[in-house]
Amino acid sequence: MSLLAPTTLAEALDGPTRYTTVDTPVGELLLTGDGTALTGVYMGVEHRHFAGIGPDWVPEASPFTEAKAQLAAYFAGELREFTLPLAPRGTPFQREVWTALTTIPWGHTTTYGHLAHQLGRTPTASRAVGMANGRNPISIVIPCHRVIGADGSLVGYGGGLPAKRHLLTLEGSTLM
Repeated sequence: MSLLAPTTLAEALDGPTRYTTVDTPVGELLLTGDGTALTGVYMGVEHRHFAGIGPDWVPEASPFTEAKAQLAAYFAGELREFTLPLAPRGTPFQREVWTALTTIPWGHTTTYGHLAHQLGRTPTASRAVGMANGRNPISIVIPCHRVIGADGSLVGYGGGLPAKRHLLTLEGSTLM
């Protein structure tokens, strides 16, 4: 899965944001997109990093038909890897972390320290990796829920720990 990168901030902000909602076993998800790629999957409008629906946002379901189908297949246990075009907005470091998250296979978990190592960073970078993980705007599709604490415990998730537990259980991950 590749993350599409706008070349400039102006390009990233060009045009209205389209959005729709979808009901799932972990609650209502708010999907956002730019007409070409998915830019957000938020666990409801209360998600801690969701800034709110802007005045130029357009409610439109048709651009999200494939995203809804893949999410339904994921929650039915039939899809293990998403193939949607993605364009998350973030810093180069955040995007590097989010790309690394997409390499964590279904049914597996990793730690912030391991991700830092995978990115060629020192173990002390695990905190920065954790912060980037927490800013992931495309939850579930970019599987930030697959990152756990160094001791194997469930830690931090924008959609709440019960949702994280549900996703990991769905994927067959062994939890402490």
